[in-house]
Amino acid sequence: MGTYNKGILGAFSGKVGPVVGASWRGKEVMRSLPKRSNRVATALQQQQRQKFTMVNDFLGGIQPVIKRYYGNDSGIKTRRNQAMSYLMREALVFNDPDYEWDYSKVLISRGDLTGIEDATLDVAAGAISVMWTDNSDQGEALADDQLVLVVYDPVTKAVVYSLAAGERADEAAALAMPSYLDGAEVQVWATFVAADGKLFATSLYLGSITVI
Repeated sequence: MGTYNKGILGAFSGKVGPVVGASWRGKEVMRSLPKRSNRVATALQQQQRQKFTMVNDFLGGIQPVIKRYYGNDSGIKTRRNQAMSYLMREALVFNDPDYEWDYSKVLISRGDLTGIEDATLDVAAGAISVMWTDNSDQGEALADDQLVLVVYDPVTKAVVYSLAAGERADEAAALAMPSYLDGAEVQVWATFVAADGKLFATSLYLGSITVI
């Protein structure tokens, strides 16, 4: 892939002959068209494709969270790319013949703000509740930091999330669940984000719980 300066005809996008033009992170780029191959994928290649598909599908559901609160959005790697690299490397376990998620290793945010402390899960009719200890005196944590919750159903791949489920000082919050998740065993993560969105914590996996 190469970059180029806009000539007299300006930039282009799409396929022109053997190259493809596009705009990527503010730069005009060109890359050659991939060559078709009749070779059968090796076992390792098939495994890598499975990992990529699993992670890509998962990230698609939480894109609004990842694009705001995962790592540093500068340099060559986007926040989504950073999350993709981490999850493929750390959060998938090979259980022959397939890969499985290790949800305890999944991160839906990655930053330096003080995270959630002493968190516990509960469930009531139509909602998942989270309780925690107010630790707004630690580091740069503030009482009005916003709680972000992500709920994921592995069976349907449905995601429910809130970017402002409560404030750090509240010590409790609830997230309403849609009726189609009744009876589903879901996975839950939480993180805190500063009120201005500039600082955010590394998320914590809160465990699984069955929606009622």
